[in-house]
Amino acid sequence: MKYSFSFAYIWGAMPDLMAGLGMTILLSILSIGLAVIIGIVCASARLFRVPVASQIATGYVHFIRSTPLLVQIFFIFYGLASVGLGLGGFWSGVLALTLWGGAYMTENVRGGFAGVPEGLKEASNALGLKPGLYLRFVALPIGLRICIPTILNTSISVLKNSSYLQAIGLAELTFAATTRVAMDFRTLEMFAAIGALYLALVLILSWAVRRLEHRLHKPFRTA
Repeated sequence: MKYSFSFAYIWGAMPDLMAGLGMTILLSILSIGLAVIIGIVCASARLFRVPVASQIATGYVHFIRSTPLLVQIFFIFYGLASVGLGLGGFWSGVLALTLWGGAYMTENVRGGFAGVPEGLKEASNALGLKPGLYLRFVALPIGLRICIPTILNTSISVLKNSSYLQAIGLAELTFAATTRVAMDFRTLEMFAAIGALYLALVLILSWAVRRLEHRLHKPFRTA
């Protein structure tokens, strides 16, 4: 039997897909923003070798990067609920994506800090800058500019990994598509549609971050 691809079906399913898309965007914005903050805090603790905090940050990064994201999601959603700490689907999803992204952001930011020229570090020491001032005026402005491409890669991964949250019943984009598939069995149309939507989100995010990178590097161009 010849299969007939239906654009009309995709158009009819758009209200459901747009609702899921809105949830995916909200999850991604919150998780990426919080992950960047975690990355800066943990990378700073490791940069200055803060007692205890540095060891905690290192252990956190190793743990998150060594365990599957889906296991982390289930632990937060089901495991914490079993001991009376249930967060609900939305905040469990945000927490899982934030912790996952934060571990990778930590390594991204740490790499940016490592790229700060030694001469600037020596000059900061000669001027007697305290660690907090060095971080604020030297390491962060230069380090973050260096690691923007890796921050973009991790942000894209966080956005795409939001699809795992369908496993806990969160009504994001992939959940909306699989729900329609379960009702109508139009698999090809649904997954082609969400594939195009995810691609559009990644392209928009990449464009926005590259614009930011261009703006931040503009004062340092010689031509």
